[in-house]
Amino acid sequence: MNQFEARVHLATVALVSFISSFLVARTFTTFFPSQVIITSGIHIHHFWFGIILLAVGGWLGINYRHKDIEIAAAILYGVGGGLIVDEVGLLLTFRDYWTGLTWVILIVMLAVISVLILLTRYRKQIREELSEHLSGKLALTLGIFFAAISFPFILQTDNLVVIAASVGVMLAAVIVIGVFLILQRRKRQIH
Repeated sequence: MNQFEARVHLATVALVSFISSFLVARTFTTFFPSQVIITSGIHIHHFWFGIILLAVGGWLGINYRHKDIEIAAAILYGVGGGLIVDEVGLLLTFRDYWTGLTWVILIVMLAVISVLILLTRYRKQIREELSEHLSGKLALTLGIFFAAISFPFILQTDNLVVIAASVGVMLAAVIVIGVFLILQRRKRQIH
């Protein structure tokens, strides 16, 4: 059976390149907002260069198996992604480069990428530890998660529907946690 080979170092290089590229592009645009290539009335934004870099980095990564080329491909891919994400707000709104949507998308992407890197790198440890924990404590874990996730929504809004739903989830979670703890106490008393 073929096994997948995790190359976390390449994902890390791409991630660092992605973040750095985003920050450089955002800084450049902050200090030089009118520096856009305009030809025949067409604005050429840096996301076009990002698309080209993504394509070149992806092509190199697919076609060549050489350490130096793989690193170069990861860098090009990361830089291209950073240039595109820097302008995602502009692409989605067709007018507002400074929209907060860009930061939201960046943070979500970084979170997802970071989790994927961690899962790739430590999947065996994570699987072992979580399966051991969840085998007897799934209800407790889910109860804590739902209680924690509903709490901010109760406090942050004045929308009655959101508050009611969040309170309902919170109460269900507290009941699940309570039942779990009661059952655990009874088990210990029996043994």
